[in-house]
Amino acid sequence: MELKRVGSQPSMKGPEAYFTGTVRIDPLNSPPAPSRVSAAAVTFEPGARSAWHTHPLGQTLIVTAGCGWTQCEGEGKVEIRTGDVVWCPPGHKHWHGATATTAMTHIAIQEALDGVNVVWLDKVSDEDYLGPVAGFTPHDH
Repeated sequence: MELKRVGSQPSMKGPEAYFTGTVRIDPLNSPPAPSRVSAAAVTFEPGARSAWHTHPLGQTLIVTAGCGWTQCEGEGKVEIRTGDVVWCPPGHKHWHGATATTAMTHIAIQEALDGVNVVWLDKVSDEDYLGPVAGFTPHDH
């Protein structure tokens, strides 16, 4: 068993190539092979968001604080709040981040395929980011 004490792993700034605004990434777990799952707590300050991206084996987001937005390609932007759980299917282009006025923290859990757990794409435009929030209809998958 391996125990990682709180504060034993340094926080990282979200790289400008993949994020807009102020983003802090706190690694949680990245166990050695044969495990392929990694997890991090990601905090987005107001106005901050990820670039569009995909995950080869999908991603689970667990919102732990605040209020944010997420959007899948071809769908409307959706509000996400503390306690919400989001599943992004494999290869599904999406982004997530804070609202324009409220910070948001989520735990991101993703599995790697051949060592790759994320494929970064273009940055989210201000037009997409500030677009209207869509209504949300839960899906049973």
